[in-house]
Amino acid sequence: MGSIAGQLAKADGARVVGIAGGPDKCRLLTEQLGFDAAVDYRADDWAAQLAAATPNGIDVDFENVGGEILDTVLRLMNRFSRIVVSGLIAEYNAAEPYGCKALRSVLVNRIRMQGMIVYDWKDRYGEALEALVRYHAEGKLKYRESVVHGIDNAPKGLIALLKGENFGKQVVKLD
Repeated sequence: MGSIAGQLAKADGARVVGIAGGPDKCRLLTEQLGFDAAVDYRADDWAAQLAAATPNGIDVDFENVGGEILDTVLRLMNRFSRIVVSGLIAEYNAAEPYGCKALRSVLVNRIRMQGMIVYDWKDRYGEALEALVRYHAEGKLKYRESVVHGIDNAPKGLIALLKGENFGKQVVKLD
């Protein structure tokens, strides 16, 4: 979902920095999807890399991870910036909530943070589909799928997804 949001922002003229797990996924973001920069959150110095990749701060964060990543991003947000929260995957299986340490940034920088559930926009699905198809036809929107074949391989696909080994959407193709 973040790769689509980033490409849409790029198509609208934004400078886009992605955060991904591993050098291969970072290369996908920059070399194939057109992001301006990508940071590997598995690298020891990822927070410093993110700060270097956003020298003018961050105006919009499309957040689907939460936890330490959101906490780090909060410290880099500009005044009157926005955070769209579409997921908090870092906390889904956590025994305890992360406990954000940089929440003060929301107040000091007057950040607007709002949750987004796709169903809230059901009245605009047609409009979105039309725009996505157009962007894809224009070459402004690309996607990847990781495919496993056969229902017997579905657990393997799920495990790959949970380990972050997939590229794009994880799909089970019933042959």
